[in-house]
Amino acid sequence: MAWRRLTARHGDRLGEIMDEYGWPMAELVGEEAARAAWLIAQHADRQLDVQRRALRLMEQAVSAGSASPRELAFLRDRTLVNEGRKQVYGTQIAGVKEGSPVPWPCEEPDRMDELRAEVGIEPFDVYAAKFAMP
Repeated sequence: MAWRRLTARHGDRLGEIMDEYGWPMAELVGEEAARAAWLIAQHADRQLDVQRRALRLMEQAVSAGSASPRELAFLRDRTLVNEGRKQVYGTQIAGVKEGSPVPWPCEEPDRMDELRAEVGIEPFDVYAAKFAMP
């Protein structure tokens, strides 16, 4: 319960920051704060409005070369999954089957690793191996 209150409070604050400044890019707030903003958006699962707004603003920042395409990919997948839709990059894990992580359904599962490579994410098998149970 405390985690939920904390993430909601952080999500509310990120919403205020986005209202005032747009996406908190590293050149504006520093690397650490920019990463923290992304983490807050990424985990604002009960504040879909905050996630959607962060996604839009972060897309603009990535287009301008001021934010990480990799982080944007994770946020896009997380938002899609929270909307009950198929993800793009396979970054969100649905569960574990026979000791290996299984992603939520993807729009184009055959192109998943190609799309991951375009944004600097390792192939799914390499990523999943980090979480596999022996």
